[in-house]
Amino acid sequence: MIFLVTIMQVLLIAFNLFPSRFTNRKVLFLVYLTNLVTHVMMNEPRFAQPIPNVTVAVGRDANLPCVVEHLGGYKVAWIHIDRQMILTIHRHVISRIPRYSITYDNANTWLLHVNQAHQDDRGYYMCQVNTNPMISQVGYLQVVVPPNILDIESTPSSVAVRENQNINMTCRADGFPTPKIIWRREDGEEIAVEKKKKVLVYDGEVLPLTKVSRNEMGAYLCIATNGVPPSVSKRIILDVEFSPMIWVPNQLVGAPAGTDVTIDCHTEAHPKAIIYWVYNSVMVLPSKKYKTDYAENSYRAHMKLTIRNLQYGDFGNYRCISKNSLGETEGSIRVYEIPLPSTPSKQVTHSTVETRESNMILGTRNDSVKGLQTDMYGTKNEIFTGSGVAGIPSSSSMSSSSSSSHASTASVASIAGNGLSAFGSVGNAIDRKGSLAIGKSMFYTEHPPNELGSSGKLL
Repeated sequence: MIFLVTIMQVLLIAFNLFPSRFTNRKVLFLVYLTNLVTHVMMNEPRFAQPIPNVTVAVGRDANLPCVVEHLGGYKVAWIHIDRQMILTIHRHVISRIPRYSITYDNANTWLLHVNQAHQDDRGYYMCQVNTNPMISQVGYLQVVVPPNILDIESTPSSVAVRENQNINMTCRADGFPTPKIIWRREDGEEIAVEKKKKVLVYDGEVLPLTKVSRNEMGAYLCIATNGVPPSVSKRIILDVEFSPMIWVPNQLVGAPAGTDVTIDCHTEAHPKAIIYWVYNSVMVLPSKKYKTDYAENSYRAHMKLTIRNLQYGDFGNYRCISKNSLGETEGSIRVYEIPLPSTPSKQVTHSTVETRESNMILGTRNDSVKGLQTDMYGTKNEIFTGSGVAGIPSSSSMSSSSSSSHASTASVASIAGNGLSAFGSVGNAIDRKGSLAIGKSMFYTEHPPNELGSSGKLL
């Protein structure tokens, strides 16, 4: 536009100087004058291209180009408009900030260098040529900042809350552009928010948790992003504290003597509980007799106790105990004796005892056994002398001339001699030959008398 105005002014001057008819000579002069003005005007400085907007991460280097054609004897200057600061004039750096520098590539490009850009370097930059009137153009330098989590304004890396209470976890971050905050659970489980509404991802600086349960215990990730890599995260461990609880799968466990048995308890507690077994008011420690196993996972624990080679003194109540700073609880398991699976026993045949005599034995055995029990816990029966039987032949058979009463007494004595009165083990069937079989137990007591043998045989 300036160029056209100048041409018009030159033509008007020419018409004023030569108001008469044009001659060939006058026309040639006008053409020469026009070419001269055009040449002068075309050599005036001009910008070949605009300054691009440049984005750089904080701490990185940035370059702003200014391309000027036909600069001639004019000079180029760079100015930071936001700071109202002259940075460079021609090839000289005016600013006292050493991070700024200027280069000229001899191809019309003046390059402003901003080394290790700071956030203060963000803003508009002007490239100016000192023509009359002055010409200039403007570009923008954007300095972006990756997110950074502000620990001092955020929830600590570990926080504790009592079960069924509320807690707000906070995560704040700075950066440019302003970072976005999201929350996730490290284990991938859902987060219960807003009256138990469950979500996989929660947006916002503050994560509200109401009536926290032990299932919500674990690691939470606060992630800050703003499109500038790298994204950052903070790991916050949420501990939910509660007093111990115990579950006993089997409160009554039976096993035969001489075998091994395993009992177990499940417990939950936080803070971590002390767990152990107690029997007869004494803590059970690992030994040849006892084997203890503990498997822990987060706030849960599974405790097992194996009792080897069960004997009479091993039967009774075992307690599993869990104790932490908030309380103590226990579970009880009773281990009792059960008979071994029945096996065929030796049968003793009394060839001289007739079937009717055997029937008399069966008819009177209950009364006889009851009498023996009374004698054992009262005054000792006369038929016991030490470990043997008094007044009864030790032969394997009895003569057929023995009276019925003698047969009954001998049978009862034989039973007593075999330790079968308190733990009665008289068979409930007689074979065709009149043999007496040893069968299932008739009586059970936790404290057998010392007078009875434990493994006598039927005489």
